[in-house]
Amino acid sequence: VYLLRQKMKRCGGRKLFELLGKFGNEHDIKIGRDGFFELLREHGLLVRKRKRSSPVTTMSRHWMYKYSNLIKYFIPTGANQLWVSDITYIQIGDEFAYLSLITDCYSHKIMGFYLSEDLKAEGCIVALKMALEQLDEMHRLIHHSDRGVQYCSAKYVTLLKKNNISISMTQSGNPRENPVAERANGILKDEFLFDKRFADIDQAR
Repeated sequence: VYLLRQKMKRCGGRKLFELLGKFGNEHDIKIGRDGFFELLREHGLLVRKRKRSSPVTTMSRHWMYKYSNLIKYFIPTGANQLWVSDITYIQIGDEFAYLSLITDCYSHKIMGFYLSEDLKAEGCIVALKMALEQLDEMHRLIHHSDRGVQYCSAKYVTLLKKNNISISMTQSGNPRENPVAERANGILKDEFLFDKRFADIDQAR
């Protein structure tokens, strides 16, 4: 029962039903999917869905203008041709803080960052201003992000346009549309900050 429960946690009931099909045929066990789930339920083996324990950082359902994806087939050949932006969260006590990152897609250097106590656009703007300090005037740069309210805000868009930066955004919630930014987030959360909690935001910064 313990091994079956562990298997359920890893793959779920539907996948387990498929995996056990060959075993059932070999031992002349005939059971349908509904019967299989009822059997699991009777023995307390159904895994309950967990409530979300992490915050949502992307709010893309808003009225502001959303830009097209300019980088679908674009491959940078040098630094400062494509910046990708994203927001991730960091555990602070029992609460969360929000880390805005701007990463150069070619070098994977983090050009700008800021840890904020909320998801307002100001945190992303501070990170963008840090990145802009390192940008050459003779650039041809694309800024790519998700369609979150922070990146569509008037202040953020105005700052990009003021610095002659082309604006690109994902067209769905698929992480594959912003893989370098997602990878940077993954390294921070899964390797550098794995299972780490800070006492307060000053320590985290």
